[in-house]
Amino acid sequence: MVKAHESAEGGADRAGEIPAPTVKVRTGEDQEKTRLSQRDGGPDCAQGLFFYHLWHTGTMQRDTRVYLRRALQLAEKGRGWVSPNPLVGAVIVRDGQIVGEGYHAEFGGAHAEIVALRQAGDRARDSTLYVTLEPCCHYGKTPPCTDAIIRAGVRKVVVAGIDPNPLVNGKGLAALRRAGIEVEVVDTMPRAQRLNRGYFHWIRTGLPFVTLKAAITLDGKIATVTGSSKWITSEPARRLAHRLRAEHDAILVGRGTLAKDDPELTVRHVSGPNPIRILLDEDLGAVGASRAAQVGRADGKTLVLTAADPKLNAAAQELERAGIRVERVALREDGLLDMREAFGLLGRRGITSILVEGGSRVFTSLLCDGLVNELAIFLAPKICGTGLSLAGDLGIEEMDEAMRFVLQEVRRVGPDLFLRLVPAEAKE
Repeated sequence: MVKAHESAEGGADRAGEIPAPTVKVRTGEDQEKTRLSQRDGGPDCAQGLFFYHLWHTGTMQRDTRVYLRRALQLAEKGRGWVSPNPLVGAVIVRDGQIVGEGYHAEFGGAHAEIVALRQAGDRARDSTLYVTLEPCCHYGKTPPCTDAIIRAGVRKVVVAGIDPNPLVNGKGLAALRRAGIEVEVVDTMPRAQRLNRGYFHWIRTGLPFVTLKAAITLDGKIATVTGSSKWITSEPARRLAHRLRAEHDAILVGRGTLAKDDPELTVRHVSGPNPIRILLDEDLGAVGASRAAQVGRADGKTLVLTAADPKLNAAAQELERAGIRVERVALREDGLLDMREAFGLLGRRGITSILVEGGSRVFTSLLCDGLVNELAIFLAPKICGTGLSLAGDLGIEEMDEAMRFVLQEVRRVGPDLFLRLVPAEAKE
């Protein structure tokens, strides 16, 4: 028996068997009987049929959301493993029973629809496929999913969103319709939009989705006056922070954080893949002996961004010989790297999401340039007094000029709070 699963949109669904479809396609004979009953039974009969239709339609919509929520749950299992592809989950239902389900588990591997179709086998014929994103219709590392769906004899496809990738972007649904498959788009589920917000942003702008992550005290400090920051938050909060690392393509820190904290920038407190480590070092003076560089020599997942200065050629070549990639970026007048140029470069490399962990100078630069798509703030019940603030001078003199953010999520993590916010102009 397949159970309904917890929904991130409306709490937990009621446990129990997923309901069978209650709306049936009526034959011409059934329709004629309905017309006769309406004619012979008068207004009361017609009114009863009206409410009967409303009840069945509501049940159908509820069932659709139950199956799509299950597909969304499945899609989440691929987070951290499939980029730059989107997260996708699929559920196949026939006669009110789930006969196949799957998710995209790794980049280059089978897509969610294919996994579900393989599980369903012959039972996929005359079924309904629920999928979190429009099926692909082009050749990439795998053949088009639309071809497999058509061959399997699926009767109807319900999607929770259109894939904005120019290679797809409605073409997948058009191919299914041409094959006589009924298509329904349910684009009213916020969770489906959040699922691939990094991918959507990258496809539409060419830039990675940037999340600024910081642990702060009640008075907004990320370190004491001496630079001490271990530890502002509790162990449960740090575990969640490592989960965020595993969910992003890359993690980025500036030269100051490298010199002061010397982080490894790996995933340790939870299971998950290590992200690419991006180190900002304008003159390559801090990166060489850092622990992040040492880890990079072993796994090849460390990338250094530095100034486009010929004087740095020898140091850059030495790092590259050790297995650390080095990319050159223009310097701004204030001596910092041009991060818009840097993010464009990273986007072209297929990096769709970046978790920025510090420090204050990097935070300030990105906020001033409007390059932050999301804040992930861990708020500890502590007051530090004089210390290092989350951001420096943002050029704000009046309170009505302050940068505004909209709270999207808040939860308690041990003694701390976790807050997720987006810029007010980009409210989800």
